[in-house]
Amino acid sequence: MLFAAAEIVLLVVAFEAAYQLRVFLPLPREFYILTPVKGLVLGFTLTIWLLTGWWFGVYDRLYSQQLRAALYDTVRQAFLTTLTLVAFQFVLRLDISRVFIGLFSAFSFFLLLFYRVAAGPLRGWIRRQFGAEAFHVIVGSGATALEVGRQMEAAREDGIRLVAFVDPSGQMGPKVQLDKSYPVWRVDELAGRLRAHVIDEIIFSVSTAKIGELEDIFFLCDEEGVRTRVVIDFFPHVHRNVYLDRFGSLPFLTFSATPDDEARLFLKRSLDVVLASTSLAFLAIPMLLLSLLVRITSQGPAIFAQVRCGLNGRKFTFYKFRSMVDNADDLKPGLEHLNERDGPIFKIAKDPRLTSIGPYLRRYSIDEWPQLWNVLRGDMSFVGPRPAVPSEVSQYETWQRRRLRMRPGLTCLWAVQGRDNVDFKTWMKLDLQYIDNWSLLLDFKILLQSIPQVLAGRGAS
Repeated sequence: MLFAAAEIVLLVVAFEAAYQLRVFLPLPREFYILTPVKGLVLGFTLTIWLLTGWWFGVYDRLYSQQLRAALYDTVRQAFLTTLTLVAFQFVLRLDISRVFIGLFSAFSFFLLLFYRVAAGPLRGWIRRQFGAEAFHVIVGSGATALEVGRQMEAAREDGIRLVAFVDPSGQMGPKVQLDKSYPVWRVDELAGRLRAHVIDEIIFSVSTAKIGELEDIFFLCDEEGVRTRVVIDFFPHVHRNVYLDRFGSLPFLTFSATPDDEARLFLKRSLDVVLASTSLAFLAIPMLLLSLLVRITSQGPAIFAQVRCGLNGRKFTFYKFRSMVDNADDLKPGLEHLNERDGPIFKIAKDPRLTSIGPYLRRYSIDEWPQLWNVLRGDMSFVGPRPAVPSEVSQYETWQRRRLRMRPGLTCLWAVQGRDNVDFKTWMKLDLQYIDNWSLLLDFKILLQSIPQVLAGRGAS
């Protein structure tokens, strides 16, 4: 949705250019708009443009946009936005020049049409700069499967990465040679491969007769939360969200058991950036003082860094204020018998490894403040399943791994339903409940409910 943001910028440019040109034109009637009215009109116009684009699915187009599709989408959006703007100014009885509206409509149309046609290289540059690579596996051995692979190779500039093929027939051999050589996995290897590799999507390119034989793979992907796409018109009823889109000239049915509405996810990410940057600025001095306090009260660094699993299992460095002694990991084996949690989680209510101020840092979640940097970087979100360490993830049951398919967060449903008093399976089920019912409103409710929990220090240890 960086491209929706870019379109907002271009619309603002088109609006201001139309305004300044209308002011400059030597027409009989003088033209100006008061600043509050100008802001109202611009805000309304931007909202209508984005809503019409969302409604028409403009921002759901896969990877590239052909000239004909770009022209069609832009004409529809420009026409409806202009029509709605005319109705808006009529209802509110705003005195807005028709010449200005016409200029704005023309400028926005040509600017955005040019942008959409020329955005392919820009999309690739942004994906490369921000590391937004997407890793794919193709299930199939026919000509169409190979064509999908070739088109993925052609989309490398857009961050598309082909990892391997899965051969349902068992006749492909150990490698598939396109521009590059790709390994061929057996069907019975796929579960283990998903654990060993970061896989964002699996694409099925097989005959309709073969789809029925691959039902177990669909169920596996559904449990793990792996997005799947089918190049054929067969509908396996195993996934939650189904929609049609295209990759190049090939039609895909997309099945997703996790949220994938790019507009809402973009807004969620935008709110994360705003809140995290504001919070870091506000807490900068307290965090500096806390760092000094941690160093003074115990030996070792102020910040504890650890590898955690993020979106789709991607590893990232997770930060906390250190609340335990510096050699806490070395002491863990001798304390295993005191573990009070079930499943792969290790937790002791009165952990002997805590420093003198550690209990207070944990009770009020002060030790979590450095994770605002993780949120700002995009490793985490304010609301989402808590990030787990790789050793815990390796012990997950298959259905529990779907929690990895949402960006991890500082708080989630478990935080408002008992925090550390929730048993492991309930914790996992709450995370999946969050994923299945996710909305921006749900995030807002969880944040509001988490604040009194943290301030009161309830349920944390």
